[in-house]
Amino acid sequence: MDLLNTLVDKGLRRELPTREEALAVLATSDDDLLDVVAAAGKVRRHWFGRRVKLNYLVNLKSGLCPEDCSYCSQRLGSTTGILKYTWLKPDQASQAAAAGLAGGAKRVCLVASGRGPTDRDVDRVSETIRTIKDQNEGVEVCACLGLLSDGQAERLRDAGADAYNHNLNTSEGTYGDITTTHTYADRVDTVQKAHGAGLSACSGLIAGMGETDEDLVDVVYSLRELDPDSVPVNFLIPVEGTPLAKEWNLTPQRCLRILAMVRFVCPDVEVRIAGGREVHLRTMQPLALNLANSIFLGDYLTTEGQAGKADLEMIADAGFVVEGTDQVTLPEHRTEAAGGGCGSHEAAGCGSHDSAGCGSHEGAGCGSHEGGGVCGTPAAAAAPAGEPRTDLVAVRRRGAGTDLAPNA
Repeated sequence: MDLLNTLVDKGLRRELPTREEALAVLATSDDDLLDVVAAAGKVRRHWFGRRVKLNYLVNLKSGLCPEDCSYCSQRLGSTTGILKYTWLKPDQASQAAAAGLAGGAKRVCLVASGRGPTDRDVDRVSETIRTIKDQNEGVEVCACLGLLSDGQAERLRDAGADAYNHNLNTSEGTYGDITTTHTYADRVDTVQKAHGAGLSACSGLIAGMGETDEDLVDVVYSLRELDPDSVPVNFLIPVEGTPLAKEWNLTPQRCLRILAMVRFVCPDVEVRIAGGREVHLRTMQPLALNLANSIFLGDYLTTEGQAGKADLEMIADAGFVVEGTDQVTLPEHRTEAAGGGCGSHEAAGCGSHDSAGCGSHEGAGCGSHEGGGVCGTPAAAAAPAGEPRTDLVAVRRRGAGTDLAPNA
């Protein structure tokens, strides 16, 4: 296809595709899907080889959020029945982080629900960052605490944070349909505050909330303009007890086309498959590694993810390798421009939270401690294509905030 050849050439040159080209990727047929994956895979491998960066979420404070983000199980008025607890102590958070690092993660994403941190909250998280870094040599730490006030990003940087995550989530034109308690401009402002403080900015999106192709292209082009080091791509999990519980709009093929479009528009940034990969990509997850160079390991904030062991097996079986702590994630031209860049110890990217804007939106996946694959019970495997896969959504009852071992 001439379109794909053009997009590959532009991706290798870091040239922005036209909006028409980006929309055309989303409009390709299932018959052309493998060609789309192969083309975007050339761009991914040019900038990132066959490395996959592993990230690990630690939910520092769960639930009790005053914001009304429609996709979030921690939102005001949610009846999902998630774990609810206040701030983990620094040693508790470090212990949780260590489980993910032992599983191969090189970055820890510290997430807290809420509109944004108070200055006391920043003090708490700063102490947690220092504790994790003291106890785990070479770890990258990303904070995701919601909307930032003036000076807070600098304080997190001074405490040792490498990155800050805050997602745009959807297009500016549709943002008011998803959230009313803060604005799209508030989110942009927080990403810019992180940039301005010298933190590696991480900002992404949530697909599957009823948006159009034009909305998806709008938000990805807005992200390109903000120029974060990493872009988490979340696929909505319609969690029971939230306003979007009935929005089952995604297929594995649709998810792959979205990831390919993001890679073509943002060719040299860390593209991360975040919340929802287990539920919507399912057995197509290995194909998605040809498009994204980063995933989360294990569980998410309030829902279970694929077993950590299965994540590692999937990466190896697909012919990819886990990125080591001694490797820099971003291409050299980006690390030089950023003074370290995403994936160096001086700066990293992130993506985690679900309410005030981190990268694994919330409500992702399934998986058990001993399970492999994508929650593959005979009953689940027999579900008709296109049907809601509520069998793949399980509220997290282990790890941070519990006495049970985490999935890592």
